[in-house]
Amino acid sequence: MIRTIIIDDELHIREMIEQILSDQCSEVQVVASVGSVAEGLNAIQNSVPDLLLLDIKMPDGTGFDLLQKLENISFKIIFITAFEEHAIKAFQFSAVDYLLKPVDTEGLIRSIQRAVHTIQAEMSLKLNTLFGNINAKESDQKKIILKTLDQIHVIRINEIIHLESDQNYTVFHVSDGKKILVSRTLKDFEEMLGEHSFFRVHKSHLINLGYIDRFEKAEGGTVVMSNASRIPVASRKRDQLLELFEKF
Repeated sequence: MIRTIIIDDELHIREMIEQILSDQCSEVQVVASVGSVAEGLNAIQNSVPDLLLLDIKMPDGTGFDLLQKLENISFKIIFITAFEEHAIKAFQFSAVDYLLKPVDTEGLIRSIQRAVHTIQAEMSLKLNTLFGNINAKESDQKKIILKTLDQIHVIRINEIIHLESDQNYTVFHVSDGKKILVSRTLKDFEEMLGEHSFFRVHKSHLINLGYIDRFEKAEGGTVVMSNASRIPVASRKRDQLLELFEKF
């Protein structure tokens, strides 16, 4: 079932959407229906949705305000809006799904079907990756799924050179030259990749020890990676890193 939350300050719109989903979208389960930014934030934190139907303008703020309060967004979003034409262009150019008020049944069902198809495809990809990791005989065969705003990347862990923190986001630097921006913190990945020869040399940097080109001792210490990235080493991490060099 696709766990869905409806957030709109107009009760009749929420009731109408919920009725349409109940009648015509059997794979969708409405787990919460609320009318404000505050209630929506609480519902998301408590219900962990797969899909969010989100109004733009509400009494206590906007749908954008709500999203900015979240550290990680792992669900699909369909915006509900009465915005003017120039604002609709922004949705179109950003490839974001939206519904115009008054919401019509056919448009809602089309948007829901697109979201359901994407969510199911993502789940299939995640399961395939999971089974591959379970069956992998060597650790260098294991993969990680990285979700960006508009793509899903499946990357071999041993192809990751280093990771760089960007507030609540993390930038992956991959051996083929790609940079992938993911909406998760560096700490999340530090815990996930710690057993795969990754070491956090600085509060903003997690490196793959297998891609170190050299260590420069001057000015506290700098690690130069195989892609020529120069990464500072925190003073409290220097001795640990030098010990790892002896073992690696």
